[in-house]
Amino acid sequence: MSERTDAAAVGPRYRSRRRRYSGWDAGFHIFNYLIIGLIAFLCIFPFVNTIANAFSSSHAIQSGKVTLWPVDFQLDAMKSVFWDDNVIRSMFVTIYVTVVGTAINMALTILTAYPLSRRDLAGRKYFMNYMIFTMMFGGGLIPSYLLNKELGLLNTLWAIMIPGAISAFNVIIMKSFFQNMPEELRDAALMDGCGNIRYLARIVLPLSGAVMATIGLFYAVGHWNSYMGAVIMIDDPDLYTLQVRLRNILLLSQMDTSLEVMQQQGKLQVIEESLKAATAVFATAPILVVYPFLQKYFVKGSFLGSVKG
Repeated sequence: MSERTDAAAVGPRYRSRRRRYSGWDAGFHIFNYLIIGLIAFLCIFPFVNTIANAFSSSHAIQSGKVTLWPVDFQLDAMKSVFWDDNVIRSMFVTIYVTVVGTAINMALTILTAYPLSRRDLAGRKYFMNYMIFTMMFGGGLIPSYLLNKELGLLNTLWAIMIPGAISAFNVIIMKSFFQNMPEELRDAALMDGCGNIRYLARIVLPLSGAVMATIGLFYAVGHWNSYMGAVIMIDDPDLYTLQVRLRNILLLSQMDTSLEVMQQQGKLQVIEESLKAATAVFATAPILVVYPFLQKYFVKGSFLGSVKG
């Protein structure tokens, strides 16, 4: 009875206190939503405007009517991109680099992170210090170019995939994830006669889906957006990645069929800005399609890998 009386006495004061601050809280939440919404709009607007330009007519773009929605909807710019053999070839080159490069990255990252997660590894501290040192200091652009030249990697796709085959940051994330696994799992595996390699393949990796999806996404996006390495290390147009091809289009350096020829033939009336926008959409769309399916693993893996160092 006394507990009910105390609750009844405290209840009105608590409710009145909550009502006293509810106006401030509501205003604060509204302010936060407005700021977050504004920032989100500023981040999304350039991409939405690019999509609108890709599907708008040349007259609408020239007159500045295109903002968030296509004006005088047309597919001429997208057709010009899909009909260009160089763009399609660069797309397949980029897919190859992304798939093979990510596979190499994941294999080397796992094989590096797992030994470093073992506390019984001799010299573990020195290996970790060496990994951290590589995050702070690099060899530089010219030494990297000369090294690739001496190794015979210039004008090959290996020049894009091998130099960045392993990331110290990603190794630390995966190493932290492996290190947080219970030692009882390994003890039970050892009692059953399971070695380190079998323990890694049969127990550790199946339980590491979240962090592997996260690190894989990091690597895949990096390969898909690779630009500087391809520009410096590759001169063969047949090996240009999609980002390099996009750069060439943005600089109006080359396409199989120029804008002037298309206009003379009367097939496509495409202006420069519409073609640029169509190429940007073409290069970005695959990552945007894949990312939503990996988003939950991305968030979960990043969190679990950062609990302990």
